[in-house]
Amino acid sequence: QVQLRESGPGLVKPSQTLSLTCIVSGGSLTTAYYYWSWIRQSPGKGLEWMGDIAYSGSTYYRPSLKSRTSISRDTSKNQFALQLSSVTPEDTAVYYCHTFPFRGQGTQVTVSS
Repeated sequence: QVQLRESGPGLVKPSQTLSLTCIVSGGSLTTAYYYWSWIRQSPGKGLEWMGDIAYSGSTYYRPSLKSRTSISRDTSKNQFALQLSSVTPEDTAVYYCHTFPFRGQGTQVTVSS
């Protein structure tokens, strides 16, 4: 069973870059046909897919976030990361890492000065 755990700061200032890491156990980032995702849920809103990094290393982003989002991986550590630049209070959300059908417990990120 794959386990995912998000880590990163809970508070980010406006205009800064949000950086989160997902630590993966019980599965490999390079296993064929697995996609590793970041999703988020803002207060009062549904889940929003932000982007994927595929087993091949290819990345895919939500068009509305593409200019601010970067997903990368470190296969030696079996971790993948999210960077979201130029954050605003609207980026306040619980951020989850995910690979079907598994999801981390989520980490709250608040954007505030």
